[in-house]
Amino acid sequence: MPSTPRVCVIAPEPLLTIEIETDPVRDAPEVHVHPGGQGLWVATMARSLGAEVVVCGAFGGETGEIAAHLARTRELEVRPTRRGGGGALVRDRRHGDDPHHVVMPSVPLDRHALDDLYGTSLVAALEADVCVLTGTQHGVGLPQDYLTRLARDVAASGTPVVADLSGGLAAAIDRATLSVLKMSHEEMVDDDLADADSVPALRAAAGRWVADGLDAFVVSRADEPTLLVTADGTAALTTPPVSTVDHRGAGDSMTAGVAVGVGRGLPVVDAVRLGAAAGALNVARHGLGTGSRAEIESFAERVTVDDLG
Repeated sequence: MPSTPRVCVIAPEPLLTIEIETDPVRDAPEVHVHPGGQGLWVATMARSLGAEVVVCGAFGGETGEIAAHLARTRELEVRPTRRGGGGALVRDRRHGDDPHHVVMPSVPLDRHALDDLYGTSLVAALEADVCVLTGTQHGVGLPQDYLTRLARDVAASGTPVVADLSGGLAAAIDRATLSVLKMSHEEMVDDDLADADSVPALRAAAGRWVADGLDAFVVSRADEPTLLVTADGTAALTTPPVSTVDHRGAGDSMTAGVAVGVGRGLPVVDAVRLGAAAGALNVARHGLGTGSRAEIESFAERVTVDDLG
């Protein structure tokens, strides 16, 4: 497998994100404009880790066109569907830890847009070394069986599939089509997949998915050790402690690191070590899905792995 893998990220709901902060030097408003949403944050971190990245998503309307342009300035290849999408998120962070949000929901994808996105995504995924499936948050209206079909078709052609999904989108997917599924412990409890957020409960829940054919289940647990559950057992991966600047985007950065590791052909535990390092270092920075490849790879060497049996 290549040291510079090609990663295909399926981003059904890309967003234009606008952050308003206070410039401490001038004591004046400071505006930052970025491509955002789960898929684009995953893609940005994968590019930071040296992968070639293609993003397939709905980039309709003015905001979609701007988000696509900004993504290209970050050296992401964008293959857009121009109908639907176009969501935006404005976050005013000038007034403490409780920022004011304005969300413009994405335009739902109609039948034609869904067909266009499917064809574009399938072709791009088959050209890649690994495909990453991401979900939606603001009502883009993705049918639950949509990613299920895509995962099945991509996996059937031999491209590994990494998914960062929860809820109905995750539940609908055939476990055997996924190389890795990443989910947070909060999502597992909220979706009634696990009875509690304790290690035994999370292990048991993830183990059921593995028994159904999933290769590896990764459970992110905020500042607690990440769990990796496979048919061979469970491991706990611990990163060195890092002071948090912004916790947002840690999970997406972890997914990107795992996907890049899978694309490089690393053993799954080493792919998850890379993902854990990417997630941990991302919280120490301003800017979601950002980081230095050299720093992340060095930090990954300090991630400890404990065999839980």
